Amino acid sequence: MGELAALATAVLWTLTSIFFTIGGREVGSGVVNRVRLALAIVFLMFTHLILQGTLFPVLVEPERWFWLGLSGIIGLVVGDAFLFQAFVLVGPRLSMLMMSLVPVISTVIAWVFLGERLSWLEIGAVSLTVSGIAWVVLERDNNPIEVDRRQYILGILAGLAGAVGQALGLVAAKKGLAGDFSVLSGVLIRMVIAAVVMWGLAAVQGQIRPTLSALRRNPYALKMIVAGSVVGPFLGVWVSLIAVNLARVGIAATLMALTPILILPAAHWVFKEKISARAIFGTVVALAGVTLIFMFS
Repeated sequence: MGELAALATAVLWTLTSIFFTIGGREVGSGVVNRVRLALAIVFLMFTHLILQGTLFPVLVEPERWFWLGLSGIIGLVVGDAFLFQAFVLVGPRLSMLMMSLVPVISTVIAWVFLGERLSWLEIGAVSLTVSGIAWVVLERDNNPIEVDRRQYILGILAGLAGAVGQALGLVAAKKGLAGDFSVLSGVLIRMVIAAVVMWGLAAVQGQIRPTLSALRRNPYALKMIVAGSVVGPFLGVWVSLIAVNLARVGIAATLMALTPILILPAAHWVFKEKISARAIFGTVVALAGVTLIFMFS
């Protein structure tokens, strides 16, 4: 049951990346990020009420607020802003492949800043993951859509920046979740802080009215954003918690990391990408490295 839930999580996040890519190309990545945070909070509060008995976490220590808030700003505001821009520039396949670097970057950050030790096997797994991703993104004819070389490079860099943001956010979240604290409560706190910052910046920049206007002009984009928010932050988070609870963490994490492989057929049929044998092989190699990281951690 836990393994099936983990695989279902990967499928859900695959669908999420597709929905957000379509929505982002219609109204822009910034609009997608702002709206999906607001929607995700509503869905997560509903989930929190069912599982925890309250709409929002209560009696949370200030130190947890700090680390979870910092995690939300780095991971969800900054990291996801780059990720959604990568969706628009190079599509979901390469964007999600770059996001498979998150466990690699998290491992290195934990080694440098938290004093966690790396074995030679873990170093080898990190190298394998990086090699697989490099093999894909350096392919001469790997442009997923009809874009110029500059846009392709910017998209890859945006995906990399998104992975770094997510990794830093996870390291901060680890400190905020230390001890016996609900992961779901932590996710909700991260979302709320991120939404406050994101919409606060939008207000300062005068982007609230343009955001709402863009959605009114393009109901199709709104449908895609709502679908992505339901499938990912709501169902995805819920099912991932079931997976981690019922399956061994390493196995669950490995299955949940299969999104870059599951997205290959969708990238071909939905976004008309040409998927080469090299791209498939490099993706499999990268995820093999991710699997080894989880096995050895």
